[in-house]
Amino acid sequence: MKILVIGGGGREHTIVRKIKESPRVEKVYCAPGNGGISRDAECVDISVTDIDGVVRFAAEHQIDLVFVAPDDPLAAGMVDALESAGIRAFGPRANAAVIESSKVFAKDLMKKYHIPTAGYEVFDEPHKALQYIRENNQYPIVIKADGLALGKGVIIAADYAEAHDAVKSIMEDKVFGSSGNRVVVEEFITGPEVSVLAFTDGKSLKPMVSSKDHKRALDGDKGLNTGGMGTISPNPYYSEEMAQLCMKTIFLPTVEAMNKEGRTFKGCLYFGLMLTKDGPKVIEYNSRFGDPETQVVLPRLKTDFVDILEAVVEERLESQTIEWSQDACACVVMASGGYPGKYAKGIEISGLDDFGQVEGATVYHAGTLYRDHRFYTNGGRVLGVTALGGTLDEALKKAYASVEKINFEGAHYRSDIGK
Repeated sequence: MKILVIGGGGREHTIVRKIKESPRVEKVYCAPGNGGISRDAECVDISVTDIDGVVRFAAEHQIDLVFVAPDDPLAAGMVDALESAGIRAFGPRANAAVIESSKVFAKDLMKKYHIPTAGYEVFDEPHKALQYIRENNQYPIVIKADGLALGKGVIIAADYAEAHDAVKSIMEDKVFGSSGNRVVVEEFITGPEVSVLAFTDGKSLKPMVSSKDHKRALDGDKGLNTGGMGTISPNPYYSEEMAQLCMKTIFLPTVEAMNKEGRTFKGCLYFGLMLTKDGPKVIEYNSRFGDPETQVVLPRLKTDFVDILEAVVEERLESQTIEWSQDACACVVMASGGYPGKYAKGIEISGLDDFGQVEGATVYHAGTLYRDHRFYTNGGRVLGVTALGGTLDEALKKAYASVEKINFEGAHYRSDIGK
């Protein structure tokens, strides 16, 4: 088989590596890819949002399957365009990807079908949002931009002044562009967070192993929100009983709700959950594999990944067995100095080798450039240093031992992943 993966981050590097393990795969392309991916796949200079370019390339190169990984092309209808051209694609169509691309749609869906989530109100005028926040007078309060915002469109305000600034920056200053035309103002709920990715073909749903993401930039969950500074799997808070409860009250009801709305979801559905004192609740849905959750989930997959992708595309997931390793997995993100704010690019990385530096460790490249046999930084999150181990502590030890061997000027990472 010839497979084309769309995207160019750490998630896509993990996906490319997993696809390559399949004996059925002869050639992997990645558009646009990155420095690390270029060592595992043929990188093609096509933007993730260039739908016509992707369709043309897939047709010309007789691609057997296109894996659309990022949120933007899914929301823009890349899967629809590929299918219309007779090319098989993994990922939801645009009318189902809306579960991530519109927070308002997702919240209204949960309300309509009684799927547990935090209480909320929707506003398209800043003064009405502020009036509601003032009258409600409950803090902290959560303010979310409606549309896609690189995983950064959520602000937790501790008081009215912070809420006022959040509404102003999202709705008036348009820091997230048109994504901020509407906001969701949501009650603040607490409890351990869990990420669960699930394969679904619209008829059945098979959850993957659980994970926990560390969003804040600094140790002790301090600093700005990021796309994710590290992950662990399994999530220690997610018991077998909790998994069964989530399946019954959240996972299956979501698939059924999307079917009833005429928006059948096929692909990877991501559930961002909070385990509150009143039971599990949905914080957010994503219409794709998470980043950096993928980096700790896929290494634990024992079944041929391509077999599963085809079972989803061909709507026969029910009969596909999926096996997972009992090992734990940990990923530590090495980021550019200054991330998630301003940061420099083009800094040479030393200490990388093809074997993950430490036995049992793998380095997934998120933002790198490969030139003249050298790697350079080319993004905010640069590397996802990942390791498997018999226990979580073992996996973390290996990942951090590998981190210590890698250097680039200004490198920044958290030292408390999994703590």
